[in-house]
Amino acid sequence: MTLPVDHSARMGRVKLSLRGLSVGDALGERFFSPWVRDACLTQRIVPEGTWRWTDDTAMALSIVEVLEQHGQIEQDALAKLFAARYMDEPNRGYGPAQHDLLRAIHRGADWQVEVTELFRGSGSFGNGGAMRVAPIGGYFADDLSRAAAEAAASAEVTHAHPEGIAGAIAIAVAAGWAWQWNQSGRTSPTSELLHAALALTPRGKVYQGIELATRVPLDDWEFDAANLLGDGTNVTAMDTVPFCLWTATRHLDNYVEAMWTAIKVHGDIDTNCAIIGGIIALAVGEDGIPQDWQRNTERLPDSSIS
Repeated sequence: MTLPVDHSARMGRVKLSLRGLSVGDALGERFFSPWVRDACLTQRIVPEGTWRWTDDTAMALSIVEVLEQHGQIEQDALAKLFAARYMDEPNRGYGPAQHDLLRAIHRGADWQVEVTELFRGSGSFGNGGAMRVAPIGGYFADDLSRAAAEAAASAEVTHAHPEGIAGAIAIAVAAGWAWQWNQSGRTSPTSELLHAALALTPRGKVYQGIELATRVPLDDWEFDAANLLGDGTNVTAMDTVPFCLWTATRHLDNYVEAMWTAIKVHGDIDTNCAIIGGIIALAVGEDGIPQDWQRNTERLPDSSIS
């Protein structure tokens, strides 16, 4: 397949989103430790040492590689990369169902069959499709409908349930809109991010959560918002995506504030921070992600950031 003439520029956006995602993922993961929370949260001090990223970033790396090679989501290639990275490092925090699925794919099983058999045939509606998808919004930021379609294709490899796919669509669209917002001079109200995501998200529980998020004032207490929208504790798309979109909308011009908001409410901290970070990076650029946070984060493979 011929790559688009602006492939290099698109990949620049992809890697920017990946940077925001990985830093958020690695920082958020540290705050599952009660000792880190006690020592760092009240004074907003980031933990010392290297922050190790999780499966959120590992799976996003495979998406980035597929986009680099194909300029779109090639599902078979993505499934193989997911499985290969999993086999290299299975202890990155993958969910139980993904352990079984990715092992099966590595053994040569047909992912299209395996993914539909998860959870007694209903497919997964977890937040894994959403956690890794923001770089797709970066690549297709000029065409939000295409971003939605490619996000759906990426989610289908591991999440056959419509809600798992809907969550990925919403986040990719929001990421693309964030880049558009910055490029256009930041003149639109940030609340339009939620409406852009809502417009392309299929009807269902994720859609209903985003619709509710459009009615939660952005100056509300974040704990009240999380109580209404979910904070990822259930590790589902519908329990994660609405709050992440609300937080990204609230702090679209401030990566640091967005991270502290997500950390404060707890829930699925690393995934929430990864999702929000992948969106906001496209609005603030690399300079908006603190350099010391980037240095503290475990290094990404050279091929994914060069």
